[in-house]
Amino acid sequence: MEEAPENLDGAVADGQNRQRRFRMVPVRYLLPNMITLLALCSGVTAIRLAVEARYELAVACVMLAVVLDAVDGRLARLLKGTSRFGAELDSLADFVNFGVAPAILLYVWSLNTLRTAGWVIALVLAICCALRLARFNVALDDPNKPAWASQFFTGAPAPAGAGLALLPLYLGFLGVIDDGHGWALLVGPYVVLIALLMVSRIPTFSGKNMGRIPGDKVLPVLGLAVLAVIMLIAYPWEFLTIVSILYLAMIPVSMRSYRRRMAEDQRRAAGS
Repeated sequence: MEEAPENLDGAVADGQNRQRRFRMVPVRYLLPNMITLLALCSGVTAIRLAVEARYELAVACVMLAVVLDAVDGRLARLLKGTSRFGAELDSLADFVNFGVAPAILLYVWSLNTLRTAGWVIALVLAICCALRLARFNVALDDPNKPAWASQFFTGAPAPAGAGLALLPLYLGFLGVIDDGHGWALLVGPYVVLIALLMVSRIPTFSGKNMGRIPGDKVLPVLGLAVLAVIMLIAYPWEFLTIVSILYLAMIPVSMRSYRRRMAEDQRRAAGS
């Protein structure tokens, strides 16, 4: 009879522990993670399609993963559903979608002609993507980073790097490159350059701060967005080729803009 209170206290403690383990999770935390998992499914499907030599569908799956990756982060911020778990899941999905999937796709389409050297190039692309994502996650915690620096990425972001690496396939689909295996000696060095761009210190423009648009520019921006979607659907490979070339052409502009901002900061610091 004297042990009853102790048993009762133990039962209450177990019930509280179960409630903590199975506490309710708001839906706003689940939706972004569901989109991230859909992007991961798309990236893994791209690997399967590459092995089956269905290259156009494989590239389309990678592009779908790029779109979903852009949506999940913005949705999380909009719903105030950001979490450490979601950030880690997003990084792991990005490595598969933008590191592993493009590397295997390029290897099967072209680089396997180079045998071991081609596989090494594919590994370099995947490894550089992983290093770029790790550096990005660490840089988020940098307290000394100036406010304007958020307008720039350090190196090409993983989705952009994947899109740029697949440029030879776009040209192949357009008939500019008749056979990926015949162009492997040019595709290989190009892929290495894109991999190095991802881990470089070169500043590139970031679109993450485009959350607010001036009222007088809303209609033009909407028009351009609709036109871009139409072009992507009607002329996907032409559109992706043009976007890739424009992105590469904008890198010198972003470097000049970054240096100008840094010089302004240094002048202010010297003046104070």
